[in-house]
Amino acid sequence: MLDIVNIAHPAFIMLGSYVAYLLNSMYGIDPIVASLIALPAFFLLGALVYQVYFVAFERRGQESLRGLAFFFGLLFISEVGLILAFGVDYRFVEAPYIGPSLHLGYLDFPLRMVIPCAVSLALLGSLQFYLSRTFLGRAIAAVSQDPEALRLMAANPTRVKRVAFALSIATASIAGALLIVIQPVEPSMGRDYIGRVFAICVLGGMGSFPGTLLAAVLLGMVESITSTFYGPSWSPAVAFGFLLLTLAFRPAGILGR
Repeated sequence: MLDIVNIAHPAFIMLGSYVAYLLNSMYGIDPIVASLIALPAFFLLGALVYQVYFVAFERRGQESLRGLAFFFGLLFISEVGLILAFGVDYRFVEAPYIGPSLHLGYLDFPLRMVIPCAVSLALLGSLQFYLSRTFLGRAIAAVSQDPEALRLMAANPTRVKRVAFALSIATASIAGALLIVIQPVEPSMGRDYIGRVFAICVLGGMGSFPGTLLAAVLLGMVESITSTFYGPSWSPAVAFGFLLLTLAFRPAGILGR
């Protein structure tokens, strides 16, 4: 949507996980509440990162290759920083809903899965409402389509992109807190999600939140079925094969325009 290939996005997710871990282990704060407390700090961090990116690369028209290298550098710097600070051991959080399950007949739903799922759906719905019903949200959707027309509407495309990028980093911190609720984390885990993140965005349709949700469910089901019947090593190959097959018939993605 912003024409920014933020390959370091999973690094901010891991950073959000470790911030939730610190607040939980030191002060006993619920990890999801901890992510909301840290949300303004991550928003400001995202705005700062975009400003550096804009001044160093985008303003000079060098965002394609050098900008990609910039985000690769951020990815590895943040990973090494977390390793130096916390080591390579897995870290986990404690909360009342980690452990119990919701029993519905013969089915058991672990609350450590149910609650992050509910929070994720609420977050997706809030973002969809914000982007479709507010002026700034519509400006974010329009900035990648026609920046000049956006200027005629008295909106600065650079400021709009700064807010959008900051918003993406802030929501990544919440995703990190949800991740550490679901499973223990260690610093290098973020690299495992780079391919999946891009596959889900492309498969669902760029800029489409309903498409992203549908693509995440489909890709997760394909990986789970494949790993169950054929082994975990086959699941990424089959999932990305499913992605390529879908794009061959619908290049814009499932709900892309």
